[in-house]
Amino acid sequence: MDIEENLKKHQIELDDASSPAGNYVPYIITNKLVFISGQLPFKQGKIPITGIVGETVSSDDAIEMAKLCALALISQLKSACNGDLNKVSRVIKLGGFVASSSSFTSQPTIINGASDIMVKVFGEQGKHSRFAVGVSSLPLNAPVEIEGIFELK
Repeated sequence: MDIEENLKKHQIELDDASSPAGNYVPYIITNKLVFISGQLPFKQGKIPITGIVGETVSSDDAIEMAKLCALALISQLKSACNGDLNKVSRVIKLGGFVASSSSFTSQPTIINGASDIMVKVFGEQGKHSRFAVGVSSLPLNAPVEIEGIFELK
C-alpha cells in the first residue's frame, strides 16, 4: 500500500511537523526505530479544545483531540523519513496521556481515536501496542498528548 495515496483516499491532510517548545528534539532515529516525542493536538498551530476530560471536555471531543495527536505524530514521522512515509514498516507503540478528572476511567477509549488513525493510515502495519493513562494536567491545558515508536524498512 502506498501511504501517500492512502492519506489522499481518506482525505487526510497533514500539518507541517511542529517545532520543539523546549530543550528536546521532536524525534530520534536509532537503528530502524523512530522515537517521537509527545505530540499535542495542534491544528493549524492551535489546540482547538482544552481542559480536563470528564469535567470541561467531553469524551467525543477528547477522541477528536487524540486523532489530531496521531496526525501530529505522522507529520513528525514524515519529517523523520525525509518526506517518504512509505519508508515506515510498522507502528510499534503509542503512549497516551489523558488529562482527566479523578473519576474518569475511560482513557483507553480516548486513545483509541489515535489508534484508529494509525490503522486507517498504515493498514495492518498500523496495529500496535499501547498504553493509556490519566494525568491531572498536560502542557498548554491540552486534554491529550501522545508519543509513538515506529519502525523503518
